[in-house]
Amino acid sequence: MSDRPTVAVTIGDPAGIGPEIVVRALVEEPVRRAASVVVVGDRGILERAMEVTGVRLRFGEDAGLIDLGNVPAGLRWGAIQPEAGRAAGQYVERAVHEAQAGRVDAIATAPLNKEALWAAGYPHPGHTELLGALTGVADPLTMFQVRGLRIFFLTRHLSLREAIARITRARILEMLPRIAAELARLGFARPRIAVAALNPHAGEGGALGMEDREEIAPAVAEARERGLDVSGPVPADSVFAQALEGRYDGVLSLFHDQGHIAAKTLDFHGTVSVTLGLPFIRTSVDHGTAFDIAGQGLARADSMTAAIIAAADLVRRTRLAAR
Repeated sequence: MSDRPTVAVTIGDPAGIGPEIVVRALVEEPVRRAASVVVVGDRGILERAMEVTGVRLRFGEDAGLIDLGNVPAGLRWGAIQPEAGRAAGQYVERAVHEAQAGRVDAIATAPLNKEALWAAGYPHPGHTELLGALTGVADPLTMFQVRGLRIFFLTRHLSLREAIARITRARILEMLPRIAAELARLGFARPRIAVAALNPHAGEGGALGMEDREEIAPAVAEARERGLDVSGPVPADSVFAQALEGRYDGVLSLFHDQGHIAAKTLDFHGTVSVTLGLPFIRTSVDHGTAFDIAGQGLARADSMTAAIIAAADLVRRTRLAAR
């Protein structure tokens, strides 16, 4: 591999904004400096995206292209279609194949649509689960990265009621060593991890809820006994600010919105979703297919740009840490 990491970029659901934000991102100079990009998609769809955005790319010169040619003529912008879901799934499958064969160092993904994916016969609720199935990893870790803030998630796509039921001492103790190991892989020799509290003021000694006292604090104490540098429960209204200031290398968010709100309020367009625990680095935009504006040339590529640059940077970090 060259000093400039090779990143496979999938175009996501071809009926969404994925193709548009990919072509926009690839003409950005910071992307060109950071990575050698190979797009996995459909040439016809990419040409259509270039028409609506006014972007001109020369595949083979500006970026590589693996053209699966898997999108039928007449695919509609902005609609859930099994053909689009099937194509999106196949882009991910091919990118994983390239990564496992050692031909690319990382994968950056544009958004897919879960309903289209299901309509195509895929049983997976999203990218992360599909990637786990393709690589044999049962429970990949999700990390949000934005401006030096790194957020992990104990639970993700669950109702708040169900998420709270899963905030247990055992689950936290299972997660913390995995987070420490992945941060070490990224170059943090002794990662400092904070666990966000669930209740206001970390429960005020039980006056505002018992979960922090009965589940989270004992898990943190046991993790520290095992040699991990873990703090918590730290009130959620301050822990993310403290991590941003450099007090912690990573924060364990207990449920979906707790961490998402912190990251996206800080920088909605600059937040990158990172999947760790796979045999390769995978990054993604932090937004969906935006069917309502697909095909209009309006979609911003900030998050796609950030995802590609982050993928390359994380590859360099893992290389340095492995030396």
